[in-house]
Amino acid sequence: MSLMETIVDIPAEHIANVFGQFDLYIKKVERAFGVTVVLRENKMKLLGKEGDVKKASRVFAQLFELSKRGNQITEQNVDYAISLTFEEKESAIVEIDKELICHTINGKPVKPKTLGQKQYVDEIRKKMIVFGIGPAGTGKTYLAMAMAITAFKNEEISRIILTRPAIEAGEKLGFLPGDLQSKIDPYLRPLYDALYQIMGAESFQKNMEKGLIEVAPLAYMRGRTLDNAFIILDEAQNTTPAQMKMFLTRIGFGSKVVVTGDATQKDLAPGSISGLDVALKVLKNVEEIGICHLTSSDVVRHPLVQKIVKAYEEYEKHEKKESRDINRGKNRETNRKTNRGKGR
Repeated sequence: MSLMETIVDIPAEHIANVFGQFDLYIKKVERAFGVTVVLRENKMKLLGKEGDVKKASRVFAQLFELSKRGNQITEQNVDYAISLTFEEKESAIVEIDKELICHTINGKPVKPKTLGQKQYVDEIRKKMIVFGIGPAGTGKTYLAMAMAITAFKNEEISRIILTRPAIEAGEKLGFLPGDLQSKIDPYLRPLYDALYQIMGAESFQKNMEKGLIEVAPLAYMRGRTLDNAFIILDEAQNTTPAQMKMFLTRIGFGSKVVVTGDATQKDLAPGSISGLDVALKVLKNVEEIGICHLTSSDVVRHPLVQKIVKAYEEYEKHEKKESRDINRGKNRETNRKTNRGKGR
């Protein structure tokens, strides 16, 4: 392939945002496509193989468009733009950015940042019950919370109910002092964090006192019918099949439900079956229920989190393959012994 040189005019006010501190984002694009980027005043020169230069140009075009729309460009934006360009879907990054859900208390826009997240938000809008399954950092809970608060402010629902199983993450916390609220708060902290960030502590407290926002352990859902509410069940991988069935049969008229979970981070007792796994098998063909599987490419935390998630996924695949190979070997050995016995 022939070498190519192209010069692009760039708006000066967006250079620092798109290129990153110490030109970090330029270096990422250079490494990804094997091109050289040279900046001279308001012009950017790209040198390299023709196909690679064109791809790098498309990445920069998308990043500048995001910057023009008022976004602070992050490392996640750059990594995702690069990955979409390899799939020839780079124009999707600007389409995703048009999907505004709400603003935080500090005025920061809350938007989906990946195609998987956009599909998740679209499913929540369209379906009565949505399962959001994926690894840590994919925005499952945060986006569901943003959708709930938006629906509440628009008076589409009259209350928000947040719940999760009260199970320790591999530790025994022992006796916890205080009243019921004090005992369950440590388990529900991630839900509070999202509420404070989007709604503000003062507004949250007022609505909590009025009973319009309820945060409770899953066990307290039994026997209730939940009408005209937005209900979020978080950490659903830690439910039992009985708990999941109980929860899903609480849903009343005018309600919307989002169930979030990470199948790789179960804290149930060894040998226990997850209610989330069972529900996904039982309900997979129910048309009114949406099931979104987010992946490591949808992780929007620090890029290192994405690498950790990918490393664990590869490790678990390798472990499963080894386990299958060992079981096949055992089965072959058992069959040989059986056949020898028959021969005698």
